[in-house]
Amino acid sequence: MKKMCIYEPALCCETGLCGVNVDPELLRISTVLNTLKSEGVVIERYNLNNAPMEFVKSSIVNQYVNEKGVDGLPVVTVDGEIVLAGRYPANDEILTLLDLPAELLLPKGAASCCCDTDCTETCCEPEETDNNGCCCGSSCC
Repeated sequence: MKKMCIYEPALCCETGLCGVNVDPELLRISTVLNTLKSEGVVIERYNLNNAPMEFVKSSIVNQYVNEKGVDGLPVVTVDGEIVLAGRYPANDEILTLLDLPAELLLPKGAASCCCDTDCTETCCEPEETDNNGCCCGSSCC
């Protein structure tokens, strides 16, 4: 399995989910990483405030921070190579970079068309479907 690491700027705590104004992007990435962890996929997450030595140990991240500064964070590596910088990866990017199936990030029970009903054909127009071809909530099934 490929190894992904996320090197983040200094945050108030390990996840940055403290205080009254929680950054929705930090909430999203924390949720995705927790979901993947529950499926056995571990993505390392290092924040400059709590794990500064991880930034030093990775020569490629150390070089990046020396050149771009901390304003260039977060940095995402896969197998020791920088694959993304300046933002967190989208959910589909994480899946693609790690060669993981989309089902890992689907809500439980939403992997089949029409939310767990047993459909034998697509039951709505393509523009009415979600990213997985499902038409949950429609009355077609």
